[in-house]
Amino acid sequence: MLLKEMLNPVKQIAKTAGERIMEIYKTDFTVEQKSDSSPLTLADMAAHEFIVAELEKLTPDLPILSEESAKIPYETRKTWGRYWLVDPLDGTREFVKRNGEFTVNIALIDDHKPILGVVYVPVSGITYFAAQGNGAFKSLPEQSPEQIHVRTPLPKNRITLAGSRSHATESQQKFIEALGVEVELIGIGSSLKFCLVAEGIADIYPRFGPTSEWDTAAAHCVVEEAGGYLTDTQLQPLRYNTKSSLLNPHFLVFGDAQQDWGSYL
Repeated sequence: MLLKEMLNPVKQIAKTAGERIMEIYKTDFTVEQKSDSSPLTLADMAAHEFIVAELEKLTPDLPILSEESAKIPYETRKTWGRYWLVDPLDGTREFVKRNGEFTVNIALIDDHKPILGVVYVPVSGITYFAAQGNGAFKSLPEQSPEQIHVRTPLPKNRITLAGSRSHATESQQKFIEALGVEVELIGIGSSLKFCLVAEGIADIYPRFGPTSEWDTAAAHCVVEEAGGYLTDTQLQPLRYNTKSSLLNPHFLVFGDAQQDWGSYL
């Protein structure tokens, strides 16, 4: 199946998973704690189980790595050339706070790079999606998708920065101060920060706290197909499934590569 042809079924899988999340969102759900102290709800597991089952039907030969089934040893994972990388509910803290800033993230990884990405926002019904070589798009419910692009060149004397709603850091504040211009900070949860860069609302999203590979992969594809970049602090592209740990390094998401972002670190 061609990448472009895979987008519609994957978007539908993400949308239906989002509907299952919303069913639980509207209830008096309970919250458990995972071993790393991050929250876990029935919605995480319901979305995980549905997405895995549907991807197995869509591509029976491809392995799946999901946040909720992440204990697959690297000895097994390192043999994968192409696989699905899933965060069934990105932004569980935002889900628990009931602020609507959570997403369903599904990515297809090939040769350590995301080549297809779908980010679905259950509360609003908005979908961001991209496939390698086909551009990035945003679709609202009952509307035709519109292609999105990062903002270039940068506005003069003003930068819009997307930042974490739940994980603001001292390093982020130092980065803002180093920019030396007026900075508008948009605080928002989950992979929506990437999407703000992809659609040209924010200029940069610097991340100086821990994230995992499933947090970034789907939106990574959207950003790149919108003309932007996701790099580590050495300005090298993030790569996936290259080591035993599934944690990402600190990274930058930006649209204008003419700006020397590394000089502000």
